[in-house]
Amino acid sequence: MTSSSIISAPEGDGISHTLARLVLDIAGRVPPSSEHPATQAQQAALELTRQAAQKAAMTSGSLALAPGPFGLVTLLPDLLAVWKIQSQLVSDIAAVYGQSATLTREHMLYCLFKHSAAQAVRDLVVRAGERWLIRQASGAVIQAIARRIGQRLSEKMLATGASRLVPFLGAVGVGAYAYYDTRRVAESAMELFAAASAAEAE
Repeated sequence: MTSSSIISAPEGDGISHTLARLVLDIAGRVPPSSEHPATQAQQAALELTRQAAQKAAMTSGSLALAPGPFGLVTLLPDLLAVWKIQSQLVSDIAAVYGQSATLTREHMLYCLFKHSAAQAVRDLVVRAGERWLIRQASGAVIQAIARRIGQRLSEKMLATGASRLVPFLGAVGVGAYAYYDTRRVAESAMELFAAASAAEAE
């Protein structure tokens, strides 16, 4: 565990608190990548995205096949499994753009949740000339961001959880969303690391 991952869980209770703790855990553990800087980084990143999106869809759809109320029990394991796939994808994309050495928990939070909780991660972004950069944040700021993400995601779960009660069709929908969600994560990562790589080349 890196020093950046040693952050106490935000206070509170309920599903949003549980989600906030999971967010802190997943973002605080930057997974290593076996990928190497690529001469055609965008193409490499797109292939990594395709593989990860398919894996996320299969994982999420399989968990959603549980019948009736048991499908609701799989909500949190599903989220965690998909986030792990996505966090590995972010790490791999950073690697093909030659940005592994600078990858932080802040980058992970931004890439994983920009598309689903944009307001929650806005404090991580700072303007530097014509570019937006991810800044290092204190433990208190990270906790606050995790709380906001947890609240936003809990609202979404309440709105979409009922779909798991529909046999097969619910699983197809859940899998399709995981595929789409993973591609959005990849888009954020590619945009971020491509800009960082271009800045280094200037």
